[in-house]
Amino acid sequence: MEEEVARSIDYGKLMHRAMRGLIQEILGDVAQGGLPGEHHFFITFDTNHPDVELADWLFDRYPDEMTVVLQHWFQNLDVTDEGFSVVLNFGDNPEPIYVPYDAIRTFVDPSVEFGLRFEAQEDEEDDDAEAPMAEMLEPEEDGPRPQAEIVSLDQFRR
Repeated sequence: MEEEVARSIDYGKLMHRAMRGLIQEILGDVAQGGLPGEHHFFITFDTNHPDVELADWLFDRYPDEMTVVLQHWFQNLDVTDEGFSVVLNFGDNPEPIYVPYDAIRTFVDPSVEFGLRFEAQEDEEDDDAEAPMAEMLEPEEDGPRPQAEIVSLDQFRR
């Protein structure tokens, strides 16, 4: 008879999925209607992720991670359930890239002081699991700007 494994709610994995879904929704809206107002994004991703697609010369220049900016010039933003593709301008060289959501390390919109940061979990049982870390900033209407608050879900994991 097989040993029954205790079931538990994996809040870290659920939060990870929700934050990736948030990025997908934001990019999907931009693909449909463009960037509203002053919004723009800095997206840092792991260039070693097996599903990342970028030109060899870009990979040679950024062998570990790369940050791209979606602001003034980008074309053909295509958002899927697994990731996004876009053509960006690198020194007058338009280059297509593909970034799966699982490769994203940070997603920041500095125009509204919003950011998400994902950090890999060091868990021997599940090498593919990541514990998300969220950084959310909301400016106050009057008075000083709030300091960044980083919420780590590691404290809730077993």
